[in-house]
Amino acid sequence: MPRFERASILDRFRDMIRKGDPIIGGGAGTGISAKCEEAGGIDLIIVYNSGRYRMAGRASSAGLLAYGNANDIVKEMAVEILPVCKTTPVIAGVNGTDPFIIMPVFLKELKELGFSGVQNFPTVGIIDGTFRISLEETGINFASEIDMIRQAHELDLLTTPYVFSADEAVEMAKAGADIIVPHMGVTTGGSIGATTSKTLEESVQLIDDWAEAARRVRKDVIIIAHGGPISSPEDVDFVLRNSEHCNGFYGASSVERLPVETAIVNHIKTFKGLTSLKEKA
Repeated sequence: MPRFERASILDRFRDMIRKGDPIIGGGAGTGISAKCEEAGGIDLIIVYNSGRYRMAGRASSAGLLAYGNANDIVKEMAVEILPVCKTTPVIAGVNGTDPFIIMPVFLKELKELGFSGVQNFPTVGIIDGTFRISLEETGINFASEIDMIRQAHELDLLTTPYVFSADEAVEMAKAGADIIVPHMGVTTGGSIGATTSKTLEESVQLIDDWAEAARRVRKDVIIIAHGGPISSPEDVDFVLRNSEHCNGFYGASSVERLPVETAIVNHIKTFKGLTSLKEKA
């Protein structure tokens, strides 16, 4: 259960970029997900509360609602997931808007547990409309998430925040974000995925626009895409081929929920299709 140093992770990722290799990160809601992702050669594993809901058969968006304390859930998941990860850096999703947490103390605790970095999840960035305005006006805001990333950077943790606009990409870059993740919305597909999303073409344009905004602040920012219509290897290939700035992909539902749904359904259908008894009758 090694904790990987930020500098060594970034050195490896920048070497991958130079070689043209995509950086692939994935969410893990269970220990078996993490073990299988590592066995497949994943570059980064992310642990956040939505993983627990997702792998319990509920929508990932449940992680945005009051079904449990997000930061406490991540610590609970740590003892299941961190010990089985031997060669892969593991990142913690942090609820930066939590008003009942002493953020510097919590970030140090995550580092001591063995997390190599952080991401801002749950995030108010995925919320829009009147409710988002009300949250921002009452202090539950994206600025708190930016500040969390800044504090994590000061602790030399790898920082991989979600952003939802060019302006947010700029502010996260100023805060020291190492990897900026343009979020294209809740992942589509499967039994509990969203059905409304941007197109792949729209996603490519947004990813590049936000990447350019961030890189006007710091040229060394790494960009990996996430969410919305980008759910299959073919989708990721389309984005990587058509985006000027994208360096890889971060999947959550797309790397653990969707593969599990497909594999188990097809496996059971294979069992149910056995004809041995009919042949004996």
